[in-house]
Parts: sequence; C-alpha cells; structure tokens
Amino acid sequence: MSYTQKGIAKNWDFIKVHDSVAVILADTARRELILVRQFRPPVFIREKTGITFELCAGITDKDLTPEETVREEISEETGYDIPLEKIERVTSFFTAVSFAGSRQTLYYAEVSDAEKISEGGGVGTEKLEVIRLPFDDAESFMMDESKPKTPGLLFGLIWFIRNKMPNLPEDSL
Repeated sequence: MSYTQKGIAKNWDFIKVHDSVAVILADTARRELILVRQFRPPVFIREKTGITFELCAGITDKDLTPEETVREEISEETGYDIPLEKIERVTSFFTAVSFAGSRQTLYYAEVSDAEKISEGGGVGTEKLEVIRLPFDDAESFMMDESKPKTPGLLFGLIWFIRNKMPNLPEDSL
C-alpha cells in the first residue's frame, strides 16, 4: 500500500484477512474455563514450540452472522451445543494492527454437561485439544510465559475475572 502522511510518501505491507469471533466459555458447575491448545506454525518457527493456548475462535468466512459463527465454532472445537440466546456479546477489537487490522468480536457463554454433544477437537485437518482451566488458576496462567497465549485470550481472561467471576457462587459444585 502506498500513501502520503503529512506530505511524506510511505509504503506499507499488509495482508487482507477475515474478521473473526472468539468466545470465553465457562463451566460454572466445575468452576473451569474451556480453552483450546493448537499448533501454530509461525509460533513454532519463532519459539520451537508451536502449541498455543487460545479461546475457542474462528474466522467469519461463511454466510453466517457472527453469533452463528461462534456457535458453530463452539460445537466444532469444544463439542458443546449452545443455543444462540445463551451467547452474550462482550465487545470487539482490532487484532494484528500492524499487518492485518482485522476485527475480532468477543463473546461469553456458560456451558454444562447437558449441552455436551461430542469431544470437539476441530473438523477436517484442524487438530486441537480442549483443555480446562480452573477459575482460581486464571491469573497465574495469564502470567506464565512458558505457555504461549494470544492477546485475545489474555483480554478474555481479564474480562471474565473482572465481570463474571465475582458474581459466581464460591462453590458451585
């Protein structure tokens, strides 16, 4: 891209990518957050470990609303069938602002055993692992640099700790 800023001609390389959705999934009965781990080649090249911890997420590349997309991703990645009315929009923000500038919309949903329809793990060649993070371990997990995490996950955890965790019963078991 070529442009002029304050009279100075500039060039900027960028890529056009799809916007995306992500969801903070909470199993309130078990007091656990549902996350995914998956292999990301760019992280492997840089860090020699390609496994990242992420929110359940996906790109908005189909003829679906963002809410329908996040519902589909929840089912494919984690195996929960969540009704649309139980999926709460949190906010949206830009990601990869220096080279892509895509928008990610963040959602929140609570899950239960009654909504579990499969093991999840992705579809097609997508291979990911569903993991559970105890609510009480969320803050230490955020600061553990040995576990590569996305900024969306970190933001989602902070939002959950500030906005949802204080309103949940101490022991819902």
